[in-house]
Amino acid sequence: MVNSRIGKITMAVLAPAMALGATVGLASAPASAAVWNSCDQWAGTNLNGYTLYNNIWGSGAGGQCIWANSGTGWGVWADHPNTGGIKSYPNSTKTINKTIDSLGWLASDYNVSVPSTGAYNTSYDIWDNDHQYEIMLWVNYNGAVGPIGAYEGNVTLGGHNWNVYKGTNGSNQVFSFLRTSDSNSGNVDIKPILNWIAYAKGWMPGNEVIGDVQFGYEITSSSGGLNFNTNNLTVSGG
Repeated sequence: MVNSRIGKITMAVLAPAMALGATVGLASAPASAAVWNSCDQWAGTNLNGYTLYNNIWGSGAGGQCIWANSGTGWGVWADHPNTGGIKSYPNSTKTINKTIDSLGWLASDYNVSVPSTGAYNTSYDIWDNDHQYEIMLWVNYNGAVGPIGAYEGNVTLGGHNWNVYKGTNGSNQVFSFLRTSDSNSGNVDIKPILNWIAYAKGWMPGNEVIGDVQFGYEITSSSGGLNFNTNNLTVSGG
């Protein structure tokens, strides 16, 4: 939702070190037996064709730890203070590297367990290769969070009904689709959403290369420590 998320992992190089508070142990039960875990700010690993990032990039962040049993089953424990501004976007990334026009299909299944407190959204973050365009699909959200830009209307696409917002963060265009009712599991047909943006609205060219499809939790606050669990996630296209 802001330019600090461009490329996610590139922020490890671009951003100065920040005070993250005391390092904490992994709190959730699945983490204790995880294949991989880390509390490092920019921790990342590759599993089963996905890249996982802890990605604590916002100012005023607290502690956060990520764990994974696979590229499609992972979670985060986060203790970020009850202040404004996004603190992190822990995520799992699938690289696509195909133009919108050449994609025959692009879809994803998701199943998550998220807290009833805190301020966050559970979202897909889809980037073109040049980071000129960012497409966010919010499947659920809680607390004082909101999208960038102006309200453009309501549309049903990819199996869901969305409120659509369009704006810029100063570095790239941002198209945000907020599901009109929260969902913790389901399937998103992403290709029709890309077609709608490119051809129904003309907001980006059809020959734009879709680079990464990310899925994770954009966390603003999670005071006291909250668990965000990705029970299953698959992203596929061709």
